[in-house]
Amino acid sequence: MSIPLSELADGYTVPRIITGTWQISKGHQAPRSRAEIFESFFRAIDSGITVFDCADIYTGIEEMLGDFLRECRQREGSAYADQIRIHTKFVPDLEALSTLDKVYVEKIIDRSLRRLGVERLDLVQFSWWSYDIDRWIETAGWIEELRQKGKIRQIGATNFHLESLRSMIDAGIPVRTHQIQYSALDHRPENGMVEYCRDNGIGIFCYGTLAGGFLSENYLGTSDSFEKLKNRSLVKYRLIIDEYGGWGRFQKLLKEMDQIARQHGATIAQVALRYALDRPGVTAAIVGVSKAERVSQIAKAFDLTLDDSQREIIHALGRTAPGLNGSVYGLEREKNSRHAAIMKYGLNRENLS
Repeated sequence: MSIPLSELADGYTVPRIITGTWQISKGHQAPRSRAEIFESFFRAIDSGITVFDCADIYTGIEEMLGDFLRECRQREGSAYADQIRIHTKFVPDLEALSTLDKVYVEKIIDRSLRRLGVERLDLVQFSWWSYDIDRWIETAGWIEELRQKGKIRQIGATNFHLESLRSMIDAGIPVRTHQIQYSALDHRPENGMVEYCRDNGIGIFCYGTLAGGFLSENYLGTSDSFEKLKNRSLVKYRLIIDEYGGWGRFQKLLKEMDQIARQHGATIAQVALRYALDRPGVTAAIVGVSKAERVSQIAKAFDLTLDDSQREIIHALGRTAPGLNGSVYGLEREKNSRHAAIMKYGLNRENLS
């Protein structure tokens, strides 16, 4: 089945699945060969998944995607490469927030342009580590100036809470998308964010829909093994499982999703993805496809139709999760918390001269 499309403002169309790249960044997991990764990217494009999500702080990924674009042009021609859109992020380091200026912002954006080998960035998703440093509206204004100069096509946000996102919109920043965690485990966007984005024409890109792989048969019926987790992604989502109510409650969710999957001849991951895509306001889900065989498995989520009762089973468990009843990214912003402890706040630090 082909991947459905969603249209954002200004005629900007995206597939409802976007290829995520965080999990293949350097230092995140055991490296896969460049050939394997590129083969999965080609498979994704052939399936209609033509948008890739990255960030300036995903070590090595903007450069890799730049190489991939060049290989597309050599292997398939410019028309093929022209189908591809790359969404990156602007994530200034925590230590830079109080002193950054317009020059700093443009240097980071220019670096992304060079790494990707493009003349204009399709979408720049703005992130801000600390609301204690009240300069995000000013900084967003500089990003908007770069959009007006033609270096950026669209502006998005990522992981802002409702008040900070509203402040940017009220200041006239044309935020078209908001990338936030939203899944069968995490319903925090439903505490006002979904409605606000809907009312202001902001498309939601959800990440964490498969919880780093936890929402799959691989963890059904297993015992808790926190100490064996192999990467930051798994640690991040294991902490979310704790907030969801712990391993036992998580196993109850997996059992319910497994029963639903069996009724449809599907997998737990496909049910989890379909559920996320069906949530109000969701424009697209961001999913890693570093293995070529995963592409067809992910695409099959669109062959699946959940009925209201099945969605409600999943939703009821999630909406009553004891630790996930606050704002978007609220837990992750709590200083000295377990969630904050796994963050890396200085990945953009380098000589920009």
